[in-house]
Parts: sequence; structure tokens; C-alpha cells
Amino acid sequence: MVDVEGATVTGATKASREGCRRIAFPPERRLVLDTLRLGQRKHMMHGLLEVDVTRARGLLEEHRERTGERLSFTAFVLACLGRAVAAHPEVHALRDWFGRSVLFEDVDVTTIVEVSVQGRPFGLAHVVRGVNRRTAHDIHDEIRAVQAEGARSVPPGLRLATRVALLVPGPIRRLVFRILLRFPHLAKRHTGTVLLTAVGMFGGGPGWGLSAPGIHSLSIVVGGIAMRPVAVGQPAREVLCLTVSADHDLIDGAPVARFVRELRARLEGADALGLLDQTQGEGIATDSGGAAARV
Repeated sequence: MVDVEGATVTGATKASREGCRRIAFPPERRLVLDTLRLGQRKHMMHGLLEVDVTRARGLLEEHRERTGERLSFTAFVLACLGRAVAAHPEVHALRDWFGRSVLFEDVDVTTIVEVSVQGRPFGLAHVVRGVNRRTAHDIHDEIRAVQAEGARSVPPGLRLATRVALLVPGPIRRLVFRILLRFPHLAKRHTGTVLLTAVGMFGGGPGWGLSAPGIHSLSIVVGGIAMRPVAVGQPAREVLCLTVSADHDLIDGAPVARFVRELRARLEGADALGLLDQTQGEGIATDSGGAAARV
């Protein structure tokens, strides 16, 4: 007992003398490193955008004042993103073994939800299914449920597969992942076709973020929100800093530009918040082409 206590004191004294502390590297991080290595050969093109979200932010604030519920801004962006991608399915295409581009009707988006794993924060990759067919409120409820459940939100079968994968040496594990990702429907089921990460929620003020190349052909980084003056005597507008990254190996700049134009129109028009806008009528929103649509 004396030896153990002495060892503990010695270890604590050593750490204090070095001015640092050592903690175990989370094993789950190895899967994150795998995705980064798998995307090293991709040629990504990036676009830095400023999108006026004054109308959307106003509707969200009105909803909070009226109901007391604070809806997720990320959920709103996901709803708009899903509709824009569905209108331009080539931007989230996946390649099969024969080199063909596989275009999907439904849009499954992987978004990073911060949860607690063994007492430490961890960015959990959660796939939100069919965002092109869902309301922002529905997506909000799903994100909040994942935050509440944490790692328990991962299906037991997937948790078991993750534990097994972490026992496999890294090079072999990445080779298996690379093979599985060439089956488009399998890849879509487990990783989605689009990545969205909202780094802006962790800090205030304007700012963009660039995502590292990964396994997705399209990634969106939601940055900070800045106040931009438009004219003398006019109130400043709330502008969202948004980064769009697309795999140039799969798609050219022109289709991405058309997709970005669609995404901007939906974000600025706040179509996905039609249920919150009392001037539109209950359950009715106006799409970017001006036609009424149920959301």
C-alpha cells in the first residue's frame, strides 16, 4: 500500500514538474483519422459565401417569443440544404465499381453532434435521413434527441461493428473501408452523401471554416454570423458565413455554382420555415420558383 501511494505521489509530482498532464487518446478518434486519410487524394474545390439570413433568424426569434421553443438554426440549414441538393442531385453523386455516377433522390446528411462519451466531449457523426422531405422542426427534434441520448443513439449493431473495427490494424481497416465505399447504396446507408458541420455555434462573430477532405463528395461548413450594413439609415443585415466544398473529381464548377445559387435562395427566402411564418398561412411556404409548397 505504501509503494502504491508513493508511486502515485511520485507520478503526480512528475506531472506537476513537467507542467502538463497526460490523458488517453480516445480510440474513437482513430475512425476520424481513417476518414481523413481516405480523402487525401480528393481534389476539393471550395467556395466562401455570405448569405443573408436576416429573415430566417427573425422567424426563429418570433417562434421563440411566441412558443418559448428555441429551434436549431442548424436544423433550418439542413432542411434548406436537403431541398437544394435534391434539385441538383449531381452534387452528391457517388461512384460505383464501374466508374458510373450514382444519383440519389433522397438526401442523407451526416452532421456532427457533440455528445459526452465517458465524460469527455466527442463529435458524433449522425446521419439525418431524407432531409429533403422533412421540416426544420422535425430535424430539430432528431438532433435534440441525439444530444440527449449521446452514444446510446448509435444502434447496438453499429456500436458492435465499431468496436470490432477498432481491433483491426489501421491499414487493413482503411482498405476495407475503401472497398465498402465503392458500393454507393452501402456507403449512403452508413455515412450519408453530404457532410454538414456547424463550427459557428462554438464562437461568435464572422468567420469561415474549411473542412478537410474526407469521404463525402459534398461538404458544408456553417461558420459565424456577421452584421453587415446595407445602406445609410437602414438596419444591418445578419449574414451567414458559409463554406461549400465539392469533389472536383466528380463534378465541375458550373453545376456546383447552380447548386450554390439554389441553396442561397432557399436560405435567404427561409422556405423551410414556412410553418413559422404567419404571413404565409399555416403549413404553406413559397419555393425558390415562386410556387406554393407544403413543408
